[in-house]
Amino acid sequence: MQKGPRGPLGWNQKKNNQSATLKPTIRHHNDFNAERDAKKLQKACKGLGTDEKAIIEVLANRSSDQRQELKLKYKSMYGKDLEGVLKSELSGNFEKTVLALLDRPCEFDARELRKAMKGAGTKESVLVQVLCTRSNQQIRNIKESYKRLFDRDLEADVKSDTSGYFQKILVSLLQANRDEGLAIDEKLAGDDAQRLYGAGQARWGTDESEFNVILATRNYMQLRATFKAYEILHGKNIEDVIKSETSGNLKSAYLTIVQCTKDCQAYFAKKLYKAMKGAGTDEATLIRILVTRAEIDLETIKQKYVELYKKSLADAIKSDTSGDFGRILIALLH
Repeated sequence: MQKGPRGPLGWNQKKNNQSATLKPTIRHHNDFNAERDAKKLQKACKGLGTDEKAIIEVLANRSSDQRQELKLKYKSMYGKDLEGVLKSELSGNFEKTVLALLDRPCEFDARELRKAMKGAGTKESVLVQVLCTRSNQQIRNIKESYKRLFDRDLEADVKSDTSGYFQKILVSLLQANRDEGLAIDEKLAGDDAQRLYGAGQARWGTDESEFNVILATRNYMQLRATFKAYEILHGKNIEDVIKSETSGNLKSAYLTIVQCTKDCQAYFAKKLYKAMKGAGTDEATLIRILVTRAEIDLETIKQKYVELYKKSLADAIKSDTSGDFGRILIALLH
């Protein structure tokens, strides 16, 4: 199999033989020194007042692996957990972002999923945003982190908190069994397009199981070919079909998979825009996307944002957030 640049969710992919390179905003910090950083953070939290600027400078400019190393070094030097120290010093959304950065992305995702299912009511939008946009390996890592952090089984929790075909698509995705190859089988694309048509437009009611199988298991290049075939054969955009054939959380899950298949970075750019649009800001979504995409494709998401909204993501965040929270988000963008 030909190795290409990293694809929509972070694996290798060639797109019309053009490089579709995904760019992160955070890379391995070349001059990293865990002991020096630990001392800097200790000093920032010591005495009266906290040096938030120093905290941002360190945490927003290190890779996830380096932050893990820093946590260990801090504990061995000062005999206490860095998370606990920062938790006692900080508050609000700034604290949430700092603690998110101290987790590995898969641990942060696991915590977000647990939070979404804990207590009364379920925040289905979080389940969709995490499970429908992650690669097989990311999902495996999230399941393992979930088990380790909460001693619970993620699939069992998802099953007890959801129902119907929405539950089925999430459980399918949790198997982390999507083909992640690059091969496109044109005949299969045509057949799948027919199957989707037969399961949706062509019948009274929708056979969601056909949608499930195709959307949860085919590789992304194959899905693109299928959606194209659908338009040619039936003159309709697959997103319009999903909108007219499904509703609620299931519609949201299917559309997320389709949008990530077509352009994952545009999907996240739109989510960020929506989080800041109108009155009030959805800070949890800003934190989730910036923290989990910083080392994958945040630079590319920034470019998409400008393309779509003729405004830089940094400017949008500056006008929608304030204080140290705004400053740490901006730091993650650079």
